[in-house]
Amino acid sequence: MPYLFTSESVSEGHPDKVADQISDAVLDAMLSQDPDSRVACETLVTTGLVVLAGEITTKAYVDVQEVARKAVEKIGYNSDEYMFDAKSCAVISALHSQSPDIAQGVNEGEGAFKEQGAGDQGMMFGYASKETDNLMPLTLELSHLLVKELAAIRKEGKNMTYLRPDAKSQVTIEYSDDNQPVRIDAVVVSTQHDDFVKPADSSRSAKEVADKAMTDKISADIHEFLLPRVKSKLPARVVALFNDNIKYYINPTGVFIIGGPHGDTGLTGRKIIVDTFGGRGAHGGGAFSGKDPSKVDRSAAYAARHLAKNLVAAGVSDQALVQVSYAIGVAEPVSINVNTYGTCKIGLNDGELSGKIEAKFKNSFKPKSIIDRFGLKNPIYSETAAYGHMGRESEEREIEVNYVTISETNGVKTEVRTTSNKKVTFFGWEKLDWVADIKSEFGL
Repeated sequence: MPYLFTSESVSEGHPDKVADQISDAVLDAMLSQDPDSRVACETLVTTGLVVLAGEITTKAYVDVQEVARKAVEKIGYNSDEYMFDAKSCAVISALHSQSPDIAQGVNEGEGAFKEQGAGDQGMMFGYASKETDNLMPLTLELSHLLVKELAAIRKEGKNMTYLRPDAKSQVTIEYSDDNQPVRIDAVVVSTQHDDFVKPADSSRSAKEVADKAMTDKISADIHEFLLPRVKSKLPARVVALFNDNIKYYINPTGVFIIGGPHGDTGLTGRKIIVDTFGGRGAHGGGAFSGKDPSKVDRSAAYAARHLAKNLVAAGVSDQALVQVSYAIGVAEPVSINVNTYGTCKIGLNDGELSGKIEAKFKNSFKPKSIIDRFGLKNPIYSETAAYGHMGRESEEREIEVNYVTISETNGVKTEVRTTSNKKVTFFGWEKLDWVADIKSEFGL
């Protein structure tokens, strides 16, 4: 029987995403000076205030207030009308050093096990599906694209000039019995905006007329400017899913003037489903942003996505959900499991497939191996903090680093900083570099 499935996304100006971006900006600032930095930076944002808290051990010196303000400025909170402004908001830091009890289990050569262990216990998931070209759920891809293009329109400043940074989207698609997308059923877009139509007088009726004029204008502009941009970036088979019977909900509550951290307090790690697979597959519960790669909540989730994507791309199955689990301080995963939802094409059940995958790739899921093969000690995380950590395009880029080394002579410590350009890989977990190996393993 056909069914409906829904995913949502939020813009970079959503308060929870503001917090994520600040946390990852602090992480990148640390890693750009000391690639061995241990960072767990949580952020709270509310009216006129940014609060940083967490544990950091690093040789870097970072002005976290300046980092936070630059992140907020880049998003677009640059007016005191928003009641949250990069120049005037207070920034409070309550960051302190990492517990030595945790550090001994993570540091290579320390603790009960000498290999670099997992930074915590837990289970992480990675998912892939043939539904889209980048092997992501279509409902989530469309949701991301809506708010990403809306932000691009806002920053261009040519159309919809009333837009403010906070926005959300949601897409519902009807699927057939064999899990193929048939049509788009509903689209929700809520966007913050200026108070750009003033009431004729102080009466309630005049306010209602002004509010309706604003919502009508926004709805018309969404159809005129946003939807055509979104469709232009989609393959023909996805454009064909748009139809005349889609239910559009544009700012369904009415005006949306008060938004961002002034409208709702934002916290790091509260959009973990937006960050991953939009409700498809599963999630282990651990957030990503603000965490260095010794935290397997982040790094192992990237590795699980990498394996799932390569399994599907290799033709092993049409869908794959990879689960990996760890014990704190232990390098080797406790378990690796693969669920193909009955779509496996190589004559194995999921238990047999999981056994073969674990035997071949278990060492590749040790924390140090994950960090090394994806280059996760580099400052590559700010770009992950909005519009999804998964399904993005992997690319190499040259960046500037300013590494700190500390030497000691006759008891005197000297700090030396070396600035250089370094080529790094962004979204390396999206590479299809295991496909040939997987095909060879399973005779494909």
